[in-house]
Amino acid sequence: MMGFNSDPLSGGAGGNSLSSGIRGLLRRKQVDSNRVTTESGHPKLAKELSILQLMAIGVGSTIGAGVYVLVGTVAREHSGPALTISFLIAGIAAALSAFCYAELASRCPSAGSAYHYSYICVGEGVAWLIGWALILEYTIGGSAVARGISPNLALLFGGADSLPFFLSRMLIPGTDIVVDPCAAILVLVVTGLLCVGIKESSFVQAIVTTANLFVMVFIIIVGGYLGFKTGWTGYELPSGFLPFGVNGMLAGSATVFFAYIGFDSVASTAEEVKNPQRDLPLGIGASLSICCSLYMLVSVVIVGLVPYYAMDPDTPISSAFASHGMQWAVYIITAGAVTALCSTLMGSILPQPRILMAMSRDGLLPPFFADVNRRTQVPVKSTILTGVCAAMLAFFMDVSQLAGMVSVGTLLAFTIVAISILILRYVPPDTVPLSQSFLGSIGPMPSYSISQENDGGNQINPVTTSSAYSNNSLVKEEASVDYPLIVKQLNQEKASEQERRRIAAWSITAVCVGVLSLTSGSSAAYLPIVARYSVCGIGGILLLCGLIALSCIDQDDARHSFGHTGGFICPFVPLLPIACILINVYLMINLGAGTWIRVSMWMVVGVFVYVFYGRRHSLLLDAVYVSTERADEIYQNSVEYVA
Repeated sequence: MMGFNSDPLSGGAGGNSLSSGIRGLLRRKQVDSNRVTTESGHPKLAKELSILQLMAIGVGSTIGAGVYVLVGTVAREHSGPALTISFLIAGIAAALSAFCYAELASRCPSAGSAYHYSYICVGEGVAWLIGWALILEYTIGGSAVARGISPNLALLFGGADSLPFFLSRMLIPGTDIVVDPCAAILVLVVTGLLCVGIKESSFVQAIVTTANLFVMVFIIIVGGYLGFKTGWTGYELPSGFLPFGVNGMLAGSATVFFAYIGFDSVASTAEEVKNPQRDLPLGIGASLSICCSLYMLVSVVIVGLVPYYAMDPDTPISSAFASHGMQWAVYIITAGAVTALCSTLMGSILPQPRILMAMSRDGLLPPFFADVNRRTQVPVKSTILTGVCAAMLAFFMDVSQLAGMVSVGTLLAFTIVAISILILRYVPPDTVPLSQSFLGSIGPMPSYSISQENDGGNQINPVTTSSAYSNNSLVKEEASVDYPLIVKQLNQEKASEQERRRIAAWSITAVCVGVLSLTSGSSAAYLPIVARYSVCGIGGILLLCGLIALSCIDQDDARHSFGHTGGFICPFVPLLPIACILINVYLMINLGAGTWIRVSMWMVVGVFVYVFYGRRHSLLLDAVYVSTERADEIYQNSVEYVA
């Protein structure tokens, strides 16, 4: 049951290969902590980032050139003057995911972002798919951003053909391929910068992001002045504030939601943050708040300057200023678009090497990707490989048609992060995986028998004990004789807790199935109306029952000590993560069949890579699972224990 089944799977010597494979997909790893650092042996990244640098990364990765185009398209086709409300609704929807990311990032501050969280909470199979999808997202996203820089640079220097010939786009004779040398060069420059070090690259990104913010402030201030001077003609229309109705405004929110994608880049740098419990939640929240405020203010100004139906869909901001006699403003606005694209390019390439490194650390990818340069303390090899692949795509391919695949990776990650919050709160992992090599290196310990465990590894149970453990067992035996009522009460509490976990696990499953049924049925226009209502009705009932059950039962007490404590706590659980799941799945379902076909082809490749390499080299392949209490005793008796 998605890695959080509270019942052990029977197996052992009689278990077949199919059940063993399923258990392998459900095995979960431990939250990285000081005491497992020695056991893992992986070099750590440099802790250089403060909250201001995290804000620069988050804002720079989120505010791309899309806002310079998006306001015109959405206002003309969906929202009209209500564009500001569409941005507000989309910002609130994005904040649901941000809350979930903030808690998990502060509890599990290691590289890998959504891949890392899903491996801890859900299981290895889902974590692999999320990591594989994020690889696709960041590669295509970075290439698409790079391809958008050269046209804007050309406009900045006077026209489409103003760039030097060695930077201009050109058609390869005899083919339909248009190469873009400028895009490839920019990707390689950014790659080199990221190899220098996280402190240096974040400083450059902060400068570029600041330049973009100054341009947006210019648009807001000067545009606001023009609006007050001309009387805000864009709002004085006979069609009113909602020319396309509430449905149009909501459709506009679904479109502009993707303008908020990027704050998750902050979570990918968790291992490089000086104070992750404090700075990661603040960095994520501040980045999203700044972006939402700027989006709303820009949309208020631009929609007020020009009637929505008269906006230029390609250059709405520049044309709005030009219509008021400020043709020179096009250069400032174009410069803002270029800086926004450059900052977003850095934010697109930055997370991928860290995800590759995290997957390699877990054994799911070759050790090549886990190598960290000892001088710069960044994964240089992964960064170079990522940059070269993105540069080749940007040089040869027009990846704009593949942009929908970027959204799939992001929405999948958002969905799994919200599910992970539910698992963490109601059925957190109660076992810890220990490697065979670690167990072999510890001192005098009890003998253990090995049995199968539901996360796909083994579980150890004490058979004979050393003196310390025999004393402990003797005390327990005496207690069971002298105080039978106490022992009976403890057994009842244990049985009650197991029942609570079972109900919570089934409730989370019901929520996930209900959301999928509800969103699929509501979007399946090809189905007969009766079938659509039936599917939606069943999904709605499952969703509502799961929500009510989770609201009524207690959350697990282990959540207070899970991972690194003292950080941000996501509010309004279970309502907030369930709303997050519903919104993200609905957006995924409506991305289109073509996008899903292309994503499915990539995922099939990922399945083969996992089956033939990742599954066989996973560090959890021979792991022994012990209870949390037993793990504490083992670590305390280990000569490698680090307090």
